[in-house]
Amino acid sequence: MPPAAALHSRPAEPRGAHKKPAMRILLHICCGPCAIVPIRALRADGHDVDAAFLNPNIHPYQEYERRLEAAREVVDAFDVPLPFVDEYGLTAFLRAVVRSEDERCSICYALRLDRTAEVVAAGGYDAFTTTMFVSTQQDHDAIRSAGEAAASRHGVEFLIRDWRDRVMDGVRESKAMGHYRQQYCGCIYSEWDRYRPKGRDAA
Repeated sequence: MPPAAALHSRPAEPRGAHKKPAMRILLHICCGPCAIVPIRALRADGHDVDAAFLNPNIHPYQEYERRLEAAREVVDAFDVPLPFVDEYGLTAFLRAVVRSEDERCSICYALRLDRTAEVVAAGGYDAFTTTMFVSTQQDHDAIRSAGEAAASRHGVEFLIRDWRDRVMDGVRESKAMGHYRQQYCGCIYSEWDRYRPKGRDAA
């Protein structure tokens, strides 16, 4: 996979009111709206937060661009740097899940969180976590397992959080801010699940 593109230079001092952050955390962002609650929660705990948009599972390309744009809008609104963005990853994702479509969600979590852990180790962060922990639609046990495995492989720390009780806070705020809100999880399989006519299965 190509190296993550550096979009912003990191300031010399931590941002905002947290002059001595508890940890320097890289937040994996699946989409802009889901990032709102985690950013607020991590900063409330005193952490210094950077963001990463590493999502080969978002298809097609125009959808990827819309979600990336929404993610940039949110991190800009909260003054959170977004120094890591990978290129559109359709080919890599399909190669990973082909003939294992029933396990695609677990594979997807592993792909994204392993890539994030790789960046964390190279960037000297203290830990990483993911905005997927705010979703009521995702498999939190599978996310936890994938994150812990990725952290172990790369010798970093994975923060396990559960923000589901605040999911509607993020929904309301993202709507008020006018951010794009996607209608399916991300991959072309989930798009088919969302929009296929009733009674029709994929070939």
